[in-house]
Amino acid sequence: MTDASTKTRPRKARIIIWAIIAAAIMAMILTVVIANVINNNRQQTLVGDGPQLTRENSRHISQADDEKAVLVEFLDFECEACLAAKPFVDELEQEFGENLTITARYFPLPGHTNSMNAALAVEAAAQQGKFTQMLDLMYETQADWGEASESKADVFRGFAEDLELDLAAYDAAITDPETKDRIELDVADGTALGVTGTPTFFLNDEEVLATTLDEFRTLVADSINGS
Repeated sequence: MTDASTKTRPRKARIIIWAIIAAAIMAMILTVVIANVINNNRQQTLVGDGPQLTRENSRHISQADDEKAVLVEFLDFECEACLAAKPFVDELEQEFGENLTITARYFPLPGHTNSMNAALAVEAAAQQGKFTQMLDLMYETQADWGEASESKADVFRGFAEDLELDLAAYDAAITDPETKDRIELDVADGTALGVTGTPTFFLNDEEVLATTLDEFRTLVADSINGS
């Protein structure tokens, strides 16, 4: 005769295995939930008193002497559409620069391997007064480093050297958590304001939804003229 306890051993083993699997699944679910809560709390902490289009530490592509309108661009230096938009932004600066302030907000997209590295490099340069110079270099060379699957941080450090930055200060800024927090604050503001892609423009607190460049230019002109 077979011992009854022997018959129940496989069943008990199966129960134990399924219990372990269930516990593992629950642990995975809890990990995801906790991560989402932490991320949401971080976003709320970063935004603080609510999302803002511009902040005191926002970087400006141009600052108008007689400001009558503010154009804010959420951008990603690895974004081809941002590169395509740059000549038009430069035209707006040339045409309306006396009255139009153009502000850049970092919005590195997670699908771009080097978007954060590029933003860190630009912000590190900005801390040494070379924001627009590094921004221009990023766009001028995007075809060389964009879409790479490996880090191009060393390439960007080479840009810093070309701009004759203090490399010790640059390296310190790159590794300083506050530099990344500064960028993530822009991302938090943009996300809270409904930004989902780049480039996204706001003109005097309103998102620009123009379908042509001429329409965009007219909106800027009207805003400056108070129309």
